[in-house]
Amino acid sequence: DYVLEPEVEDQNKPTQKPTTYTGVHSTSFKDMLLKPDIQKAIIDCGFEHPSEVQQRCIPEAILGVDVLCQAVSGMGKTAVFVLTILQNLPENPKPCCALVLCHTRELAYQIKNEFARFTKHMNDIRSEVIYGGEPLNNHIKMLKGLKTPHIIVGTPGRIQALVRGKYLDLSNLSMFVIDECDRVLDSVTMRGDVQKIFKETPHNKQVMMYTATLSNEIKNVCRKFMRNPTEVLIENDSKLTLHGLKQYYVQLEEKEKISKLMDLIDAFVFNQVIIFVKSVQYAVKLAEI
Repeated sequence: DYVLEPEVEDQNKPTQKPTTYTGVHSTSFKDMLLKPDIQKAIIDCGFEHPSEVQQRCIPEAILGVDVLCQAVSGMGKTAVFVLTILQNLPENPKPCCALVLCHTRELAYQIKNEFARFTKHMNDIRSEVIYGGEPLNNHIKMLKGLKTPHIIVGTPGRIQALVRGKYLDLSNLSMFVIDECDRVLDSVTMRGDVQKIFKETPHNKQVMMYTATLSNEIKNVCRKFMRNPTEVLIENDSKLTLHGLKQYYVQLEEKEKISKLMDLIDAFVFNQVIIFVKSVQYAVKLAEI
């Protein structure tokens, strides 16, 4: 960890725009002047210093500007928009004033869990997950209920179906977020759904998009949804891997993979392991070994 102290300004020099974000851990969440209930939740989570992406994005995002952010996985991008949304919610928020779109229901639940963590002391704030594969009537009943959510996290297809059917009213929306925007906007189908949803939202709103990787093509697509966004981008591909992480690959025939995986698990000492596979069926098969 390092901290760079700002230089003392020479009063005789021409006034310059002050430098901010001088070090990854040169500020704390307390310095961001977040709502007390949010600060309590952050402390409960054991967080004190924001990551670099949080430090660079949150102070800008809570001002209400549009944000386009690319940063390595694991650096806390989700917390950036979760904390921003909670900070910018009015005292008595209206239904569906914030919408977060993502490409899978699994990611939607992860985001919902982040909202749950940071609303621990904000009992009046409600968030819900909406995705395809569930009966549409379940979501219609939820949206027509007495406790309509203030924050909705969902996949574009199901959200668009509810908007098209006039079951989801987006007229109160003030914050529009796309997580993993490269995956969402790279899909022709999902991009079309996003465009249709976007057209039903108020003109005056904040738009935020987050991703780990961002091609120039998708970057230009993102900008079409935004107005003069603050861009926090890691252009160097070598920085897209967490510091200290070593990567290896072994080229094998399909039939050799499980055997080699077992050899590696036996050979290394570890506390936790995450294994990514290509399908649910393969994950179930592997778990049974």
